[in-house]
Amino acid sequence: MVVLCTGNAARSVMAGAMLEAADVDVRVVTAGTHVVEHQPMSVRTRAALAAVGMEPPHHRSRQLTHDVLEGAALVLAMAAEHVRFVRRRHPGSADHTATIVWLADNLPVGPSPLHERVVAMGLAGVDPQTQGDVEDPAGGTDEDYERCARRLVDLVSRLVPRLA
Repeated sequence: MVVLCTGNAARSVMAGAMLEAADVDVRVVTAGTHVVEHQPMSVRTRAALAAVGMEPPHHRSRQLTHDVLEGAALVLAMAAEHVRFVRRRHPGSADHTATIVWLADNLPVGPSPLHERVVAMGLAGVDPQTQGDVEDPAGGTDEDYERCARRLVDLVSRLVPRLA
């Protein structure tokens, strides 16, 4: 699973850490659409994770590439712009990319493997503008980062049972 935001410095890092802590049975990789590679997470991201009781992971930013997407059953985007980016730059992954907001409510639960349930959803035909976004805290206050982390705690807690 790829968790995707813009700079791979805040939202995707937080959601990825939360998914890892939830011990989901999938490999979690984070990436961004416009990244300065190999940068550590921001101090505010680290503090926001700590504020919601999460141990900040070791992290270096990564640009989304074909290699990152290869084999991923699901791409969890933080916003419509990220879904559109995948559709434009990596059209082969469009059928398994949607926002975390949308997936937290719509990913089917069932006995089928995750990749089969995802493909059956026809995500390439779901309008990104209707999927819901996680607001980017970049450039905001410490409280903005903490608000983002709390939102992601809620979304991840709703998503995790659907990933099984």
